[in-house]
Amino acid sequence: MPLASIPSPSQGVWYLGIIPIRAYALCIVLGVVVAVWLSERRWVARGGQKGTIIDIAVPAVIFGLIGGRLYHVITDWQTYFGSRAIKEPYQALFIWEGGLGIWGAIALGGVGVWWAVRKRGISMSAVADTVAPGIAFAQAIGRWGNWFNQELYGGPTTLPWGLEIDVDHGGEPGVLYHPTFLYESLWDVALGFLLILAGKRFTLRHGRLFALYVAGYTLGRFWIEGLRIDPVGGVDHAVTFLGLRLNQWTSIVLFVGALVYLWVTRNKDTEERVVPLDLTVDPAHESGQADPGSSDAPAVVAAEAADRSEEGDGPADSAEPAEPSGTDADDDADDDAATKEKNPR
Repeated sequence: MPLASIPSPSQGVWYLGIIPIRAYALCIVLGVVVAVWLSERRWVARGGQKGTIIDIAVPAVIFGLIGGRLYHVITDWQTYFGSRAIKEPYQALFIWEGGLGIWGAIALGGVGVWWAVRKRGISMSAVADTVAPGIAFAQAIGRWGNWFNQELYGGPTTLPWGLEIDVDHGGEPGVLYHPTFLYESLWDVALGFLLILAGKRFTLRHGRLFALYVAGYTLGRFWIEGLRIDPVGGVDHAVTFLGLRLNQWTSIVLFVGALVYLWVTRNKDTEERVVPLDLTVDPAHESGQADPGSSDAPAVVAAEAADRSEEGDGPADSAEPAEPSGTDADDDADDDAATKEKNPR
């Protein structure tokens, strides 16, 4: 028996009355909070408006959860559907049991971000570069949910940091397994700090920092995925092609795509918008801008209102002064009188 090992938690869910508190969900939520907090600070430091990232995070997280689950169900469909399924079809909705594919989460989460930034009129690439380190840290935290669920572990090992897995989760007595959750968590933490340093050192813009995140993550995911023994794509064995697992092929494609993007955009230096073009529009009012002088009016609107007040200008929609009397109407009356004198009946 090895002298050292990493034990697995005895449980991954606790109850407050009848309300279940799941460690997997808590890890994901904590990761999102850290990512939003860091990204908000980075966005403001770049010159963006405070609160922008928080607003964008709402659709991004919703779309991301849906995309992550869809990817898992599509690639592991045999787990829920077909004659060899080991779970009921409705359990495909049970996100808390584990199963969120990062590829689907990033892809569909990106759609949520695109929708939000398009509505605000700011640059998608600028937002992507800003949130890249936060995403890496969020993944590092979220991976600990796999530890609580005792899932996605690697093959047997005799290393002192081998992971203990219960028999109920596929482990064998006295056998330790590669803690792939820990490998990926440490890789993501290192990647997050690398992205922050690279962004400052090389001033990566126009989505290049996000592309660096994709390249860095897929590089680590490729070798970590090769250690795993969970049956991705199958029921009792993983689906492979030319000796590589499905997620390894996905990593290769995305890694190459990220390198191509970095090369194509290497000289791109056009301006990226981090503040909406029309600063006079208050994002908090869907119907238009806030009233001048109100507490939630933008600074530009307040300043313009103050200038008009000092110059003595009235409101733009004030009534026009009435025309003075004794003009065209009086002239017409005089003409009619002169005509009657010359042409009496």
